Amino acid sequence: MNTTSRTDTTTSDTVSSRVPVGRPRRSTWARSGSYVLQRYSLVVLWALMVALFALLLPQGLDLGQAGRAVLGQQTPVVFLGLATVITLAVGEFDLSFVWIYGLAGTLFSSLVVLHGWPVLAAVLAALAAAVVVGLLNAVFVVLIGVNSIVVTLGTGSVAYGAALLVSNQANVSGLDPALSQISVAPILGLPAVFWYGVILVALTAYIMSATPLGRAMLFVGANRGVARLAGISVTRVRFGAYLVSALLCGLIGVILACGIGGFQVSTSQVQLLPVFAAVFLGTVAVVPGRFNPVGMIIAAYFLLTGVFGLQLFGATGWVTNIFYGCVLVAAVTISLVAQRRSRG
Repeated sequence: MNTTSRTDTTTSDTVSSRVPVGRPRRSTWARSGSYVLQRYSLVVLWALMVALFALLLPQGLDLGQAGRAVLGQQTPVVFLGLATVITLAVGEFDLSFVWIYGLAGTLFSSLVVLHGWPVLAAVLAALAAAVVVGLLNAVFVVLIGVNSIVVTLGTGSVAYGAALLVSNQANVSGLDPALSQISVAPILGLPAVFWYGVILVALTAYIMSATPLGRAMLFVGANRGVARLAGISVTRVRFGAYLVSALLCGLIGVILACGIGGFQVSTSQVQLLPVFAAVFLGTVAVVPGRFNPVGMIIAAYFLLTGVFGLQLFGATGWVTNIFYGCVLVAAVTISLVAQRRSRG
């Protein structure tokens, strides 16, 4: 009898220790709602932004037309953001991506228009030039150990100078209009370049979340020492991130040059703030506290929607700069807080 009493007492003590006193359990629906809101709050804010524009605009807002206008923009932000996500995910910081993009677009256009190269040969040359810059970044940062900000600023400046050289410091135009179909050919009502971005984002998200390479990138970005102890080739992962990032930048340079019939290298630099704003703002979506491709593309079109709405209100260029600057500071702050919470 005494043994049973002791057993009952022990069991009740164990159960009571597992259930916190004074803290009611949340229902499954509440937990699910909190989970969704935590990961997709940016989508909710996006919808609220659209609703606000629709209410405040005197002429109203045609959602279908506005959606096609935002999603159909020939913007390099998604491709460049994806390239930046790949390097930041492994703990590297690359500032040269906008100039690699500019070099590829300018070199491709210049070789075809000014020097009469075949299109395929010019494409390969432009992509090769982009990869060479990425290779220089990898060699100096990964193998030699020079600070990544210093190296990528230097190589970016070299790439910009090379683009000015091959273009004779002029806006190169005159590509065959038929090439524009590579970028602007309509697919389901949206230009092909939009679907290229979606496909690449989906592929990268799968690699980063469901493959050994993706897990290796996560370990390297979190702690290189632990990654080495786990048998991961840290040097290869970091080296490869620079090369793949540069290749993506070169690819969008060529695609957009085809879409607009040429390229002006000075326009590449204006993508720096929007890309970083999209990448850091993307860390609050889908996988909070972590650089991820899906969050980046959501953030990119969230920002493009904001700019589009400001333009409908008649805002000038300086308002757009302020908008991107404020979003970048806020996004970096939120990202830092989210990363600290995830580590905790």
